[in-house]
Amino acid sequence: MLTLGRRSFADTDLLVMAIVNRTRDSFYDRGATYADDKALERVRAVVAEGADLVDIGGVKAGPGETVDVPEEIRRTVPFVAAVREEFPDLVISVDTWRAEVGREVCRAGADLLNDAWGGYDPRLAEVAAEHDVALVCTHTNGATPRTPPHRPSYDDVVAAAIDATVALAERAVSLGVRRESVLIDPAHDFDKNTWHSLELTRRLDEMVATGWPVLVSLSHKDFVGETLDLPIDGRLVGTLAASAVSAWQGARVFRVHDVAETRQTLDMVASIRGTRAPARVVRGLA
Repeated sequence: MLTLGRRSFADTDLLVMAIVNRTRDSFYDRGATYADDKALERVRAVVAEGADLVDIGGVKAGPGETVDVPEEIRRTVPFVAAVREEFPDLVISVDTWRAEVGREVCRAGADLLNDAWGGYDPRLAEVAAEHDVALVCTHTNGATPRTPPHRPSYDDVVAAAIDATVALAERAVSLGVRRESVLIDPAHDFDKNTWHSLELTRRLDEMVATGWPVLVSLSHKDFVGETLDLPIDGRLVGTLAASAVSAWQGARVFRVHDVAETRQTLDMVASIRGTRAPARVVRGLA
């Protein structure tokens, strides 16, 4: 059982986490949901499309405009409160590596802290424990937030990802985060080249075998673009293929831009696997 804030999910559930960027310089949507009204419209749309949770971020993952703590709080905290008021049962995640931001968004109603920079601020796990919220533990190989990879090298990238994320997960539990509320994320593209991200996808079952629920963030990533030689806005099919493989390997949560397409992909995988009944069956039965 996976518990994210006020909701619990069965081990067979495949969850869609919709990305809601509160940035002017997002690599994908280029500021489309920076404004409050546009961001709230995005939340309403993805909920209607089948999102199980939303992931709100106030800072671009890669290099870009400087966003200090007060500005990140300004971009996220009032918005989290507004989403919580309109959607009292929706699981709200916030993508941040800063404990100060984590504390404020938890007070505003967040259920999950998505620590996309792998414990760079070790106090963030303490905040999750303090507020009894869920936590994503990510493998970034010790990279400084918002820095692109430069010739990353691993003897075994999967082993490195497992060792780092499991250590972060166990530390979080030792601090008081509920075990059923901790996820691990191999962090495709984060301090990894395309070969590394492909191998992580191919061997994702090894991360699943740790027993910690696995989150993947694959949406329109560079490893998809480089593999298929496609620009950012042409990577949907590759993203869905990687998502289907990851779901078959046992990933549980999928952080995406394209909710409806991902929901259909995951439902199809679940039905092939036998954990979801088809929506209707009439062929050959009439």
